[in-house]
Amino acid sequence: MKLSFFGADQCVTGSCHCLDVNGKRILVDCGLQQGRDEVSNAEFPFAANSVDYVLVTHAHIDHSGRIPMLIKQGFQGRILTTRLTADLLDVMLLDSAHIQEQDAEWKNRKGERSGAPHVEPLYTIEDAARVREFMTTCEYNQEIDLCEGVKVRFVDAGHLLGSASIILDATEHGETKRIVFSGDIGNIKQPIIQDPTAIDGADYVVMESTYGDRNHTEVWSYTDDLAEIIDKTIARGGNVIIPSFAVGRTQELLYFIREIKDQGLVKSNPDFPVYIDSPLAKKATTIFTGDLRGYLDDEALALVRDGTHMFNFTNLRMTETSEESKALNMDATPKVIISASGMCDAGRIRHHLKHNLWRRECTVVFVGFQGEGTLGRHLLDGADHVKMFGEEIAVNAEIVNFKGLSSHADRDHLLSWIKNFQAPKPQHVFVVHGDREVAPFFAKSVASLGFETHAPQYTEVYDLLTGKIVETGYLPERKSKSFDGKSRTTPAYERLVAVGEMVMAAIKRSRGRDNKSLAAFADQLRKLLDKWES
Repeated sequence: MKLSFFGADQCVTGSCHCLDVNGKRILVDCGLQQGRDEVSNAEFPFAANSVDYVLVTHAHIDHSGRIPMLIKQGFQGRILTTRLTADLLDVMLLDSAHIQEQDAEWKNRKGERSGAPHVEPLYTIEDAARVREFMTTCEYNQEIDLCEGVKVRFVDAGHLLGSASIILDATEHGETKRIVFSGDIGNIKQPIIQDPTAIDGADYVVMESTYGDRNHTEVWSYTDDLAEIIDKTIARGGNVIIPSFAVGRTQELLYFIREIKDQGLVKSNPDFPVYIDSPLAKKATTIFTGDLRGYLDDEALALVRDGTHMFNFTNLRMTETSEESKALNMDATPKVIISASGMCDAGRIRHHLKHNLWRRECTVVFVGFQGEGTLGRHLLDGADHVKMFGEEIAVNAEIVNFKGLSSHADRDHLLSWIKNFQAPKPQHVFVVHGDREVAPFFAKSVASLGFETHAPQYTEVYDLLTGKIVETGYLPERKSKSFDGKSRTTPAYERLVAVGEMVMAAIKRSRGRDNKSLAAFADQLRKLLDKWES
């Protein structure tokens, strides 16, 4: 019984873990690496036809985006996921395939002039359309007999509609081990979906660490804060550009904007126009209004029962064609444009950035995690110019990191999640899905709670019966970033900012403690600052 790490190992995207048990090979996720490519997306570190099962935690492309490629290369097994994840995969993988084909076409047009070799897309629309042939779906908490000696159960991870943590019970040579794969653990009190399910015990845990080194900024009201950004931008005649993941985050934004309009919070133009410029987001939104029994939180369920459309309001328009998309930047009316991709590494959002980044009256609002090497991360790091479509673009627009809006659990909530595992307490916790500066750091935090833990490296293999590493992995060399431009900040500075946010969060959590403790804490901070500034 061996566990191999084939993706998102000291890296945030490209999740792929592999369990070999009783002669069967089970993949948990098969994601596409986004942003800075550290290993080639075009090659698997295993034979595709050696895989018997794929369990998908959720529909985001960094967890599912190489499934069509797996099929293209010979996979003949079974894919298992929740009903709503399967519905979302239908549209997301087709969209991903379209992007793969477009990218390959662009590279080949460019390559013809230089004599470069012909490039094939990772997979085609036809490959993506075949995924449903291999799909079996389940509901939350339904126990599935996957194969001999293996039972699986999907429980709500609270990250995205249909997202799951996977509880897998595997028996080999008369010995049973429970392995929990966290998937992406959701933030608490998100709109629409339920909070993550607490799991109380396992022999082994594979857990994510995206925000393992920092907490989210405390937000009093999502609607109030977002309304303030929109109000001041529209008042000065600018556009609000929101790079957003088409599935999940876009629907949350529509939910909040409906509340903003219902309450009249944007005084400069209470009925400001909102454009969803993403065909994928349009299709996904129809899934979010379908049969959601067992997936909604209480507030969203009450709205549905009331007959309220969660994602609809006046002056909302959804563009379909590229001509409609281009026309948005020809129209001088101040507006909100929500477009994919969320990390700005592909899609229509790049065109909107090209036309709005140089305008001082505009605002670009980031509402999700920006992976290392992406254009979104570069802008957040303080770039004063970027190169897009062969043109140098000045960054004059206001850049806002709306940190309170996150579908990922932050550091404190990740620690709370793992603390639940006591009956039985895990033999080992594998920390994955975090940057190489973050995952080992968070592993030490988990170890301080009394757990045996480490952050595996790419291609590492661990024997779950003996409790030992049987093949060591490695950290792939980081390739150059996928954009041009110069950052005004450094990773060390960003780390300092993250620690500062952790200190601020600790201060806020101290409210209500006794005055003696508060005074001592304040004195310690003052001494540290005096020493730093001397």
